Amino acid sequence: MSPGQIAAAVVALAIAVVALRRRDRLSGELKVGAVVAVVVLAVIASGVLPSLPSLETVIKDLADALGKGTYALVGAMAFLETGAFVGFIAPGEFTVILGGVIAGEGTISIIPLIGIVWICAIAGDSTSFLIGHKVGRRFMLQHGPKVRITEERFHQVEDYFDHHGGKTIVIGRFIGFVRPLAPFIAGSSRMTYGRFLPYSVVGTGLWGTTFCLLGYIFWRSFDKVSKIAGRATLGIGVVAAIGAGIWYVRRRLKDPAERERLERWVNRHRVPRWGWYWFVRPVSRVAWPQLRFLWQRLTPGGLGLELTTTIAVAVGAAYTFIFYMSSLKGDEGRIFPLDNAAFDFADRIESQTLIDIAKVVTAAGSLPFVLTLVIVGSIGLIMRRRPFELFALAAGFGLVVLAVHLSKAGIDRPRPVDPLVATVGSAFPSGHAAYATTYVAMAVIASRIIAGFVSRTALVLGAVLVAAVIGGTRIYLRAHYLSDVIGGFGLGLAIFAGCAALALVAGYIRQNANQ
Repeated sequence: MSPGQIAAAVVALAIAVVALRRRDRLSGELKVGAVVAVVVLAVIASGVLPSLPSLETVIKDLADALGKGTYALVGAMAFLETGAFVGFIAPGEFTVILGGVIAGEGTISIIPLIGIVWICAIAGDSTSFLIGHKVGRRFMLQHGPKVRITEERFHQVEDYFDHHGGKTIVIGRFIGFVRPLAPFIAGSSRMTYGRFLPYSVVGTGLWGTTFCLLGYIFWRSFDKVSKIAGRATLGIGVVAAIGAGIWYVRRRLKDPAERERLERWVNRHRVPRWGWYWFVRPVSRVAWPQLRFLWQRLTPGGLGLELTTTIAVAVGAAYTFIFYMSSLKGDEGRIFPLDNAAFDFADRIESQTLIDIAKVVTAAGSLPFVLTLVIVGSIGLIMRRRPFELFALAAGFGLVVLAVHLSKAGIDRPRPVDPLVATVGSAFPSGHAAYATTYVAMAVIASRIIAGFVSRTALVLGAVLVAAVIGGTRIYLRAHYLSDVIGGFGLGLAIFAGCAALALVAGYIRQNANQ
């Protein structure tokens, strides 16, 4: 028998034994499910289906037949894995790796593939979260006692997600048996979608990019890479399980009665007693203070959600810029479908009054105007003694200006014909759009340091609207294509968010060092 057949037989036997021992407490649905599971596993263990191709082979053959349709196949699997809980049956790593392999062969492109996997995985997580939010809590409280999930235990799960939900979502993306379930449980608990989304963006981005690039780099060895990825995923799962076990034991041992019970048990058994006194206790005395010191300085206070949100904005915006830059590299005259659609819309609403207004508004995104605002804002931050916010604003703006000029020099894209304002140099990216992201950065900083604002969200959304209007004027005046404006927004937001993330980490480390 193969290892897989042996594993199927063991699991089938375990399910059968548990179901028989607890048959009086199981509902009819669970009894039927147990019988079906035992039968399916027994058939697999018997080896009567040796000629059936693996799901990996089926998907590979299908991708070869689809060609460009591989985008849709891989994206659908990335969505269904969590959005429809398919991940319990077919973990999606090898499908995403397969997409990278097809990209390595040249049939599709790797950059769009990463974006499709990323967006579809976020959509799948969000769907699972919303299902959990709508029906999960009610379902768990109603049917949980049938499988010994009491209301008290469910509240413990909610408390866990209150404290560790973010890292569970990110790390759980790389653990096959956690990935399909984590978004659903997060939705069933007290976690809000606003807290869930940034962790989902970061986790799915890391997961999708990692496995796409694995397939792309090692496309000649798909079978080997998929096996290595499976073993790595299993390894991460084992490490996570050990970590969860340590957390659980540490939590239980906070109770003096539990500590006393454990001590009595250790003293009654020779091997645990020897291991405790000669290995566990000496190592923990040396290592635990150092690990605790490092952990408190790298993950202090409320840094988690704010830092994760900032990183999510940075990586999403950076991907947007990279996508357009890679598409235009070597094909500077390329026109994207939405570019013409945007110009067609502008032509339909064109009037002299709107042109005059657009010329005034677009000046708010010019380098001299925004530079003046940055200088004034920097002086205010100096007076308030806010060095980290000053770094995020001043250094961020300086890097945006530098990146815009370097990008224009690297991608010499022609301007649209018949512009309504004077234009100079390359079209990509839009400097006005990149500089307009400064308004968003200043709004975020203002909402953090100035008391009295009614709504931080309203202030930031207002700044986003201002930046969007400035970018829209560049299209309306035919100074830039829509892709130039989106690329400029991506470049500016990526740099400002990256500087903000560095400032957050530095600020919290300094704060903890002073405590």
